[in-house]
Amino acid sequence: MKGYHFLISTLAILAFATFLASAYDPSPLQDFCVALKDIKDGVFVNGKFCKDPKLANANDFFFSGLQNPRNTQNPVGSNVTAVNVDNLAGLNTLGISLARLDFAPNGLNPPHTHPRATEILVVLEGTLYVGFVTSNGDGNRLFTKVLNKGDVFVFPIGLIHFQLNVAHVNAVAFAGLSSQNPGVITIANAVFGSKPPINPDVLTKAFQVDNKVVDYLQKQFWYDNN
Repeated sequence: MKGYHFLISTLAILAFATFLASAYDPSPLQDFCVALKDIKDGVFVNGKFCKDPKLANANDFFFSGLQNPRNTQNPVGSNVTAVNVDNLAGLNTLGISLARLDFAPNGLNPPHTHPRATEILVVLEGTLYVGFVTSNGDGNRLFTKVLNKGDVFVFPIGLIHFQLNVAHVNAVAFAGLSSQNPGVITIANAVFGSKPPINPDVLTKAFQVDNKVVDYLQKQFWYDNN
């Protein structure tokens, strides 16, 4: 009888683990599923319609241009070039994406989260100060590191993180993300630049500041570097 209960418990744990795994991008059940914008003759899979596999070609799996630096002359001094399912259709259902990050001297990729992906970042040129903050239950601990050329850092899924160029020259990094469409929420933009704006009374109480501070912040232009 004890063996029977152990078997049932083991199966339950395995079923629960399978359920948790399915909370992320699902494993594909076919070689590929090229995303299709035109729904005619398409098959709906994981948020996208899929092209008939017989009509797929090499260009569906190709993206060009990451060798080119992006303009960083903006308020935050950085620019992110994302390669996800929206501009590389062959990524659909494959659970990965990529980004190039360009930084001017003192440029910042502001605190943000990717709700659907873990990010792994490698520095190609320059020096970056990077970090992430743990969730409330873990005490909102801050983990930081200064990265140089060739260094790698990982940002766990959903956690607030940032990158700052601390050198006097441009910096470049590449990031891999564990979702075909990781999403991005830039904290300041979302909180103070939402449309319509969040009721100032909410923000005044949340941040424990004078309502004039909230009013000032809500009137700023919150730049989107993605």
